[in-house]
Amino acid sequence: MAISPVLFIGLICLAGGGSLFPVVEAIWLTVPTTGVKCVYEKIEANVIVVADYLCIDEGFTQFGPTLDVRVTSPYGNELYNQKNVTYGQVAFTTSEMGTYSACIAMHHDQTHHTLNNSCIVSLDWRMGIRTKDWDSVAKKEKIEGVELQLRKSTEVVSGIRANMLYLKIRESYMREINEKTNKRVAQLSFISLGVSLVVSLIQVWHLKRFFLKKKLI
Repeated sequence: MAISPVLFIGLICLAGGGSLFPVVEAIWLTVPTTGVKCVYEKIEANVIVVADYLCIDEGFTQFGPTLDVRVTSPYGNELYNQKNVTYGQVAFTTSEMGTYSACIAMHHDQTHHTLNNSCIVSLDWRMGIRTKDWDSVAKKEKIEGVELQLRKSTEVVSGIRANMLYLKIRESYMREINEKTNKRVAQLSFISLGVSLVVSLIQVWHLKRFFLKKKLI
């Protein structure tokens, strides 16, 4: 009996203890009292992005100072801008491919908090399938175990397929540009050769005329 690719990936996932879906760990940033700390991520177009951030004090016992958080697209468009916040969530769908930036700085007014030298910020940056809340999906659709893992595998396969199609389109586009460039280079080479021949003939004709005029030949 033939085994479907989705079932095969799901069985591998179960056998490997879920290694196909690695745990997303937060990035811990140290934000100074002055200046800005930025995180950059290169993302393709039409990708769902969710980022959770939380500021805590250096003793990891309570909320830290408030922050100014700003997220921008590769072309400088502002996607998120919040000031004087301790925690929050950023969610958007990318409209263009490129490097997206999330910049964090301490808020200028910290009268409610005693500042030391810096603060600790947890930034959990998730994209694509990792943005889906599988616990909610499992409760809503009443699925668990192998069925839930197969559902995750299906999402992974769909994402891989979409990425392969994107790469195929990009390859076709780049190949077309390469062919056009080679064609233009060949045309320029023929034009350069033609101009060189014409200039050479004119030089020969001019020299011959000069020698005849001086009666040297």
